Amino acid sequence: MASPDAPQAIDLLVIPSAVVPVEPAGTVLTDHAIAVDAGRILAILPAADARARYAARELRELPHHVVMPGLVNLHTHAAMSLLRGLADDLSLMDWLQNHIWPAEGAHVSRAFCLDGVRLSAAEFIRGGVTCANDMYFFPDASAESFSAAGMRAVVNLIIIDFPSAWAAGPDEYFAKGIAVHDAVRGDPLIRTVFAPHAPYTVSDDALRKARAYADELGIGIHMHVHETAFEVADAVEKTGKRPWQRLKDLGMLGPDFIAVHMTQLTDQEIAEAAQFGVHVAHCPESNLKLASGFCPTTKLLAAGVNLGIGTDGAASNNDLDLFGEMRTAALIAKGISGDAQAFPAAKALHAATLGGAKALGMDGEIGSLVAGKAADFIAIEMNAPHLQPVYNVISHLVYAAGRGDVSDVYVAGRPLMRERRLTTLDEEAVVANAMQWRTRIKPAP
Repeated sequence: MASPDAPQAIDLLVIPSAVVPVEPAGTVLTDHAIAVDAGRILAILPAADARARYAARELRELPHHVVMPGLVNLHTHAAMSLLRGLADDLSLMDWLQNHIWPAEGAHVSRAFCLDGVRLSAAEFIRGGVTCANDMYFFPDASAESFSAAGMRAVVNLIIIDFPSAWAAGPDEYFAKGIAVHDAVRGDPLIRTVFAPHAPYTVSDDALRKARAYADELGIGIHMHVHETAFEVADAVEKTGKRPWQRLKDLGMLGPDFIAVHMTQLTDQEIAEAAQFGVHVAHCPESNLKLASGFCPTTKLLAAGVNLGIGTDGAASNNDLDLFGEMRTAALIAKGISGDAQAFPAAKALHAATLGGAKALGMDGEIGSLVAGKAADFIAIEMNAPHLQPVYNVISHLVYAAGRGDVSDVYVAGRPLMRERRLTTLDEEAVVANAMQWRTRIKPAP
């Protein structure tokens, strides 16, 4: 029988130079360790106490690193990484109607989605993203690729009025989506959400049906809303209503609703977003590149709206770099408001971690480093010239660090990247496969 004073056997003990748990906000813990067992955080405690209390099967000493929660990408179209750079420097509707939708019609298939998500998963993991909220066709393929990579994902059960390779129309989108929801319920890494594409691509009947099914299954709704001024003006001309008003009248809005982009908002709409508990997925770089407008993040935060950050797809960004999005989000808010204290570093970090987790209803599981939560964390190596000297760790993570500084990534206590080497994906094969898709989609001249 083991002595009562003997150290407790655990799976993993991580001892970095600092831990940024995200909650409580602004906290930086030095000389602390993270104890992990059975995929969960057992404790965060002083390093000396941890060494005495635990006998870890694996000890990771990271003397030049900061450990923080894995990033949560609140809005992306992962398979579209295979369309990266296909159509650039265009407005949203030109980009969609004349380039992306034709390319998707010609090439999207289950194989396309399996390979595109695999490519994105490699980029996500390298960039410290441990959970992605992914809206695209063939959600079954997305679930398969994310799960195989060891990432968490919320795969979207897409709804759109027009036919695609995935489904012929709304009835089939719903039927197939519900089948995917049923199929992934046993996967601890995969969840689902309904995803009516946008107000201009989904009818009232389909929206009502999405709300009814979301309520029945308890899985929420994720939707592009007020992405551009054209979208709003066109809706008013055709229906007499702004899209937000239409969604409100249809009973779509609530604490399980994630509104993406939200660049065109009145003060009343901002107040209503707070009133209904709607979450906003802010995609600053995609909005900039497509000239879609600016999400009023300062006003949304002041109103009490929960904000997360997304990259959008690699076809409109053109990367999946959430560290870059954090920095851009903070800087845009300052520039637009004329207030250097708008959207400070700690709030940007919160949006990219716990804010995204809350929007997905997963803040009890991920988004911060707290005993009892899943052991989803990343390590940032801080001894590079561009990260020295360090006066404020949180400020550095947002304004100076980049995805190339991520050295280690864990999900549920499992390493997906260790010392900058992917452990669950064959990176060479993923890249070679992407190059083959390039030849199929746009043959070399």
